[in-house]
Amino acid sequence: MRIGVLGTGSMADALATHWVRAGHDVAVGGRDIRKAERFAARVGGGAKPAGLRAAAEFGQVVLAALPYGAGSGVVGELRAALHGKALIDCSNPIGPGFRLLTPGGVSAARQLAAAAPEAHVVKAFNLCHEDVWRMSPPVFDGRPLAVPVCGDDGAALALVHELVRDAGCEPVAGGGLERAGLLEATAALFIGLWVGEGADAQAIAPPLSFATGPGHEVDQEFRVTPSTR
Repeated sequence: MRIGVLGTGSMADALATHWVRAGHDVAVGGRDIRKAERFAARVGGGAKPAGLRAAAEFGQVVLAALPYGAGSGVVGELRAALHGKALIDCSNPIGPGFRLLTPGGVSAARQLAAAAPEAHVVKAFNLCHEDVWRMSPPVFDGRPLAVPVCGDDGAALALVHELVRDAGCEPVAGGGLERAGLLEATAALFIGLWVGEGADAQAIAPPLSFATGPGHEVDQEFRVTPSTR
């Protein structure tokens, strides 16, 4: 698969490294070509440095690893190059006090979709620190990390699910792009608990078998049904 990466920061580095190791062709795009060159050399595996537009044109899938507030402007400039492509948004619009910065409740992912309406935006990879994505693979207590994925286009979702698996994780269907804001809010809550309170956010959720209360179980399509046990 050809993957274009927009950005040369830590998230871009961590995810691109997995995808290069999985055998994908990666082009790293940045406004500063020297940073892109150093990034590509660090990632190795034939990763190619490029400008932002060239990286967007190269990829069948494009990762927008850009800070919230900059992403929509960059994506809008590259709208034509992103036409028909899967565009992954991994950003978190979180400000001081771990509050969401999204105006009017419009998620960062949907803002990218508005900036490039011909692209197929998929929200993924936003719930963990970049150091987690550097793990090879991210496995905890014997379980691969689960990665919620939200989007509206089936073909784009299938490509992103493949890239989640290539990072050593398990994709979880998170629903359509209208649910991307829930992922961003979850990140704000978790980061506030982890960083602000020093709490174990994972401990706030019961095991799946207890999620709906006694006397019920959850089937594979997430419908709550009476338990026969």
